[in-house]
Amino acid sequence: MSEAEARPTNFIRQIIDEDLASGKHTEIHTRFPPEPNGYLHIGHAKSICLNFGIAQDYLGQCNLRFDDTNPVKEDREFVDSIKQDVQWLGFEWSGEIRYSSDYFDQLYNYAVELITKGLAYVDELSAEEIREYRGTLKAPGKNSPYRDRSVEENLALFEKMRAGGFNEGKACLRAKIDMASSFIVLRDPVLYRIKFAEHHQTGNKWCIYPMYDFTHCISDALEEITHSLCTLEFQDNRRLYDWVLDNITIPIHPRQYEFSRLNLEYAVMSKRKLTQLVAEKIVEGWDDPRMLTVSGLRRRGYSAASIREFCRRIGVTKQDNIVEMASLEACIRDDLNENAPRAMAVLDPIKVVIENLPAGHDERVTMANHPNRPEMGQREVPFSREIWIDRADFREEANKQYKRLVLGKEVRLRNAYVIRAERVAKDENGNITCLFCTADLDTMGKDPADGRKVKGVIHWVSADHGLPAQFRLYDRLFSVSNPGAAENFLATINPDSLVIRHGFVEPGLRNTEALKPWQFEREGYFCADSVYSKPGELVFNRTVGLRDTWAKAGA
Repeated sequence: MSEAEARPTNFIRQIIDEDLASGKHTEIHTRFPPEPNGYLHIGHAKSICLNFGIAQDYLGQCNLRFDDTNPVKEDREFVDSIKQDVQWLGFEWSGEIRYSSDYFDQLYNYAVELITKGLAYVDELSAEEIREYRGTLKAPGKNSPYRDRSVEENLALFEKMRAGGFNEGKACLRAKIDMASSFIVLRDPVLYRIKFAEHHQTGNKWCIYPMYDFTHCISDALEEITHSLCTLEFQDNRRLYDWVLDNITIPIHPRQYEFSRLNLEYAVMSKRKLTQLVAEKIVEGWDDPRMLTVSGLRRRGYSAASIREFCRRIGVTKQDNIVEMASLEACIRDDLNENAPRAMAVLDPIKVVIENLPAGHDERVTMANHPNRPEMGQREVPFSREIWIDRADFREEANKQYKRLVLGKEVRLRNAYVIRAERVAKDENGNITCLFCTADLDTMGKDPADGRKVKGVIHWVSADHGLPAQFRLYDRLFSVSNPGAAENFLATINPDSLVIRHGFVEPGLRNTEALKPWQFEREGYFCADSVYSKPGELVFNRTVGLRDTWAKAGA
């Protein structure tokens, strides 16, 4: 973590400051509690930066705890990916990794305690009937016919549930609170359900599993969490969080605080929708560079520092809002503009033959690796009689606003000669296949001797030495700013979210390592893909363009 990343302030930190000043707490203890049923996304990164950042700044602790209470949807792959993402973002958890399943015995005993106190009962209504009995926002619920069973009967039935004596869906344990509560979450919520599924941590020891709301508060208390931070959709659940802890014999009573979740333009943050994108192969996988998962952003070329900076800029509030995608892109653009070395790549090549250079001409052009950071050094780039330039950098005719190569006119090749376009060769369809030019041989790295001004500068790659490469140009996965609001979010997929080009890069990139950032001059920021790229078969992902083209287009 860089010292340059300024320490933020927000309402949660103000609460912590007050708690420390009053002596309520002497050490701050937070936690990050992901469910291992998918990969982390940029919204989780906000929570990671908040919880781990608070622990760092207040010299406290932050636990990584997997909320693994639903073995049907969980997988060890997700556990491993989450651990990797947290560490890649620059954080380390306190002590050993925790799992909610570590507490299954204690959770069961607390459930028995609630039954013994007459505060929980075994219900045999179906899931559909429970929903029907629960009522609506305008109408109160009604009591289950099984609600008034005796303590002894409930204890026996709960033990029967644990022993596998009921089929799935035929019984559950519910809290006995208030079916007429104005808060639906308090209308006898389910605490345990039956699932005959092998658990990645506990195997087949259990066939009943606790619900999130019952598990989470008790896990926080057992770990002596001081500030339990979650997003606003759990605001009503705080009442159940407090009810459970108030009614069991547990000495620690953490407080829950809610903040607004991250909503980002042109993106979906629903794990269900992200899972659907992967399952239906709309994307290549959880780490597809179009996905706003942490692993997808990493593969696309985002740095951990840029994501932390994004989370710092958007802040922590109780106000729901939608953040512009440009805000995220600005963070990585600022980072890479400062830190990415420069190189040249031609994504849509057209060959140029410089006719007044001899066949086999081979010289070296010295170039700075970064225009503003001399400490990044220089490189020698080969220059030859035949080069590649980008097709968009030549026109047979153009107005004065066009500052690139035009037939009969001049342009400078980056750090090399001034060349003049003399004639073109075309195929039978009228497409230009080759451009023939002459160079002013006295202009290598200097202005023409007669004082004439050449305004345009274009990039190039030696045709003799350049390396073939594939360029994967990623754009926003969705074509509308709020795809989650669409009746069918898959209908809003952007058909141009991935465009593949084939071109050339300068030879110094032959052994570039995966994910190393580059600014391809005048093209954007790129990195070698961590899945497809290898020496001899280079594949580069575009991380972000040099400027916000969506804003320019009025999108």
